[in-house]
Parts: sequence; structure tokens; C-alpha cells
Amino acid sequence: MGQLDGKVAIVTGSGRGIGREIALRLVRDGAAVVINDIDEAPALETVQDIVKAGGRASACVGDVTAKDFGERIVETAVKSFGDCHIIVNNAGYTWDSVIQKMSDEQWYAIIDVHLTAPFRILRAFANHLKPVVEGEGGTIDIQGRTVKIGVQAGRIAAMNQMIPLGRGGLPEEAAGSVYLFCSPDSDYVSGQTLVVNGGL
Repeated sequence: MGQLDGKVAIVTGSGRGIGREIALRLVRDGAAVVINDIDEAPALETVQDIVKAGGRASACVGDVTAKDFGERIVETAVKSFGDCHIIVNNAGYTWDSVIQKMSDEQWYAIIDVHLTAPFRILRAFANHLKPVVEGEGGTIDIQGRTVKIGVQAGRIAAMNQMIPLGRGGLPEEAAGSVYLFCSPDSDYVSGQTLVVNGGL
């Protein structure tokens, strides 16, 4: 059983390089992955490699900066695997220069691929999020006294409006963040503070 069994991931720029390795890692943990590359050949090659190894993958070839790309890649995930749970906005490149030599064309190209494209993909993805439905809380008995536990529905509703992810965090999500730093996956991470707050 993989930790990502039943999950569907989108990884942009995953036909090669770091994006490919991210996609392969997600597949090893059980996820189905939508592979993207601006060129068809590397995208299809990565899909073939995943399928040959027993994983599930489909391709969405194209430029992430295209206006309709966000909707198209999320639709690919939903049509191919029934849902969408994970977005990795990996696609990008460098075309930099010192500020006095950087053209408007360079500036807007970098803004489009690193900011506008992820924004559009996440906007399309938001329509497919399935937030966990929070309950009213409950009660427990402590030495003969009934004590309310959990958060009341009114407070949950207010909290959900403030948190960009649209819901409060779960205990297992907090535990998962701690586990990340206990695992070898974080061996090259040093001196960082991880804020686990749904984007608040």
C-alpha cells in the first residue's frame, strides 16, 4: 500500500528533469499522474516508462502559459483517473539578465510561466477540490462530567472562509508535516520553518 494510493496528481514540466523525478516518486507511492511537457516526445516517453513499471499515467502535452491550459490539464486528470488531488507546478525555465539588460519580453515570459500559469492551474483545480466536511464536534465523559470537544460549526464556517484551502487542518496533516522532516526525503532541507496552515 502506497501513501498516495487513490490520489491523482498533476506535475507540469514532468517529461524530463526534476519534474520527471517528482512524477516517478509520486507513482512509486501509489498516485496516478498526469505528465506534462511542452514537447510531445518526452511526455509520452515518461508515460510509457510509468505504465511499463505498473503505474498509471496520462499525458497532457502543451505550453502551461496557454490561456486554456489550466482547465485542460485538470480535465485530463478527471477524465483519465476520475479526480484530481495534487498539483505540482514544476514547469519553468530561466531567461534572466541584470535588470538594465532584461527586456519586457523576457520579463513577461518569466512572469507567465512562473506565476500566471500556476495561478490558472490552481484556479481550475479549485473547482475539483473536495473539502473534508467538518462535523459539529462531539462530547466525551470525563469523571462523570460531559465535556464538549471539537470546534463548533459556527466557528468552523468562519475559519473556513479565512483559510485559502477552504477548511481547517486535520491532526493527521499536522503529523504528516512532522513526518516529512523525520524522513530521508528531507535530508537536504536545513534551517527551514514549515508553516502548516492551509495558506492562511
